[in-house]
Amino acid sequence: MSTISETRVATAVYQVYVKATPEAVWDALTNPARNDKYGYQSRSEYELHEGGAYRGFANDAMRAYGSPEVVIDGEVVEAEAPRRLVQTWHALFTPETVAEPPTRLTFELEDAGPGLTGVTRLTVTHELDEAPATAAYVTGALPETGGGWPFVLSDLKSLLETGESMGRSFDTC
Repeated sequence: MSTISETRVATAVYQVYVKATPEAVWDALTNPARNDKYGYQSRSEYELHEGGAYRGFANDAMRAYGSPEVVIDGEVVEAEAPRRLVQTWHALFTPETVAEPPTRLTFELEDAGPGLTGVTRLTVTHELDEAPATAAYVTGALPETGGGWPFVLSDLKSLLETGESMGRSFDTC
């Protein structure tokens, strides 16, 4: 079993190609009517302007495990729909993640390039300096917690390309 102290990631970068427009990917990331359809099946809300609030909410299963209503909070640093979103991201999962400083999360969306019409390259950069507990969760180093960004982005891709989520929620982790 991995322990939180073993995770020393300073910056995690993930890239996925999604057969969808940047607008569709942006909508899936930022629209609370859509962003609870993949990953951990939990809603998040953005005030999409500099200084705006970000909140990620626990789903019913998470609350049944004792999670607080808001499991992630942050602030929008930059929002350029549908191309770039930069925010702070503070995990409120456990006393260890609460004690860490907020991290920085960047979503970059761009056309995948020639020969890949209708495909968006989504790059997620999560700066995790001084946040080893958060890093353990988001990198998937703690498999019993659900898979982190690799799982969330895989499920986002599945949803946008097939119309169906992989179907895994927190209660099945």
